[in-house]
Amino acid sequence: MPSVMTKSKPVLTIHDFNLWYGKHHALKNINLTIEEKEVTAIIGPSGCGKSSFLKALNLMVNMVPTVKLSGEINFRGKNILNNKSDLENIRKDIGMVFQKGNPFPQSIYDNVAFGPRIHGIKKKKELNEIVEKSLKDVGLWDEVKDRLKDPALGLSGGQQQRLCIARAIATKPTVLLMDEPTSALDPISTAKIEELILQLKKDYTVVIVTHNMQQAFRVSDQTAFFLMGELIESNETSVIFSRPQDQRTKDYITGRFG
Repeated sequence: MPSVMTKSKPVLTIHDFNLWYGKHHALKNINLTIEEKEVTAIIGPSGCGKSSFLKALNLMVNMVPTVKLSGEINFRGKNILNNKSDLENIRKDIGMVFQKGNPFPQSIYDNVAFGPRIHGIKKKKELNEIVEKSLKDVGLWDEVKDRLKDPALGLSGGQQQRLCIARAIATKPTVLLMDEPTSALDPISTAKIEELILQLKKDYTVVIVTHNMQQAFRVSDQTAFFLMGELIESNETSVIFSRPQDQRTKDYITGRFG
């Protein structure tokens, strides 16, 4: 009897999703499923809607006054577009890491403890444990354990980005969104972040926007290709890169445009 591969369950299901900035229709009828504890890469040329899509997944895009959304973004079976009042919990469950490390102008310790404190954790022992585990999970503990009270802005660029990932996972999110997390880093720091992403997917669902085709191929399980606000194609990464169904996908990944 042939073995049946068990498919992981979806964490996010996006259905007929549209986004406008004023009259500009930036994302058009997006349908995409993001599986649990996998890395999904969002690729496409500049201005195609990748970052807008990523920021929509935890409603960070709502901070833009002219934005209008329609359709569904289902997280754990609930359409978060109908649940905008619970933004704090949505952003706790769906964390975000930006293009460039953006530590708060506080100590290394206080950066990581920031989220847990907001969500009511006050005991020093518990905070200490969360800070240590989060820094260990991003491979930063041994580098900073003797200077936790030092300013976070004194860290190198790569260390700052890992600190921001530690800050994001300190609240134990389900999903981690990463918007070009290595674009401002040198090759060695980039390799560390990529290695970290592969480790993080054991515990988190990761969605990463990247311009770097090789990076998408190295770190992701699934890849979605966006072009001019539309989702052209999504599939397992190995399929997208070896047997794309759409000529536009093939043209993009082979460098004919973008």
